[in-house]
Amino acid sequence: IDARARHASKLKIEIVGSAKPDLMARLSRRPNPWHTWSQELYRISTILDCCNNCIIVPIYDSGLNKIGVFAVLPSQCKVVRYKDEIYLKYSYMGDRQTAACKWSECAVLTKYQFKNDFFGSSNLPLDTTLDLLNIQKQGVKEAIKSTAGYKFMAKLSNFTKAEDLQKERENFSEAAFGKEANKSGVLLFPNTYNEIKQIDIKPWTPDKDQMELINKNIYSYFGVNEDVLMNKVQGDAWSAFFEGAIEPFALQFSEAMTSALFSEHEIAFGNCLMATANRIAYMSFKDKLEYVSQMGDRGMLLIDEAREVFNLAPLPDGKGQKALARGEFYDTTADSSKEDEENANQE
Repeated sequence: IDARARHASKLKIEIVGSAKPDLMARLSRRPNPWHTWSQELYRISTILDCCNNCIIVPIYDSGLNKIGVFAVLPSQCKVVRYKDEIYLKYSYMGDRQTAACKWSECAVLTKYQFKNDFFGSSNLPLDTTLDLLNIQKQGVKEAIKSTAGYKFMAKLSNFTKAEDLQKERENFSEAAFGKEANKSGVLLFPNTYNEIKQIDIKPWTPDKDQMELINKNIYSYFGVNEDVLMNKVQGDAWSAFFEGAIEPFALQFSEAMTSALFSEHEIAFGNCLMATANRIAYMSFKDKLEYVSQMGDRGMLLIDEAREVFNLAPLPDGKGQKALARGEFYDTTADSSKEDEENANQE
């Protein structure tokens, strides 16, 4: 969940269109007075993965003007109907405050939406795997405990009465394990004991294959792998992770936010809010170099665009806002009169 949220937090918020200029100017900087977009996207992704639902509600000022958006927990939300219109009633500030807004003004993100008309299903199918993971960890813990000390067994003969045996057991325990009687910690057996031997305990723990199977079940549920968790993905591997995990989140977030912030008329004129990512930044250095060389040589990249691939700042005074191409390339759509003139001269 954290790995997915960390990558989702790097999405870039872009606003297209001129509708609601005051609100869009605020949202272009930050979603609300308390969070940056990176923090809010991390929170939204986390809530979505943990609850399979995430609801983003508008924030109003004293004049009921929208000044931002904020993600609330689904457990603190309730859908109600008032005068034939659907509203969302929610709690915030640790359930100390309640508010409500029209359902059409909320951005609702869901996963595994099936039975409910508004919300996604729970993560109940994962519980069995999580129980196995918990048992696995407890087994390892108990195995460490059981093998942390020595256990011995000794045979004691020539006792005919049960009370004599009980008394001898108490005497031995007091002499061997009493705090004052055995400060050295050395255990000594009297010569009346025989056949003294150590008890060899071999606790059972899941083997490597079983542990990997449990982990893979969790990885597959959330669409990640060990390389993603350890920040080792790049190039094609990261592109696959992006397309399978981050891009669907970005698409759903963009569509939900656009529908919540703009009217159908404004959307028809191209107004929208989008979450995008610079996928090129996750290429290996070799792939970046080849990309810039091939695209730049053909004049398909501006100088500043090529520098951005390597996290370099733009050139000053707009010098990087032009494209360069190698000399052997030429425009095939240019006027053919020059070519005809050259052919005539050769003849």
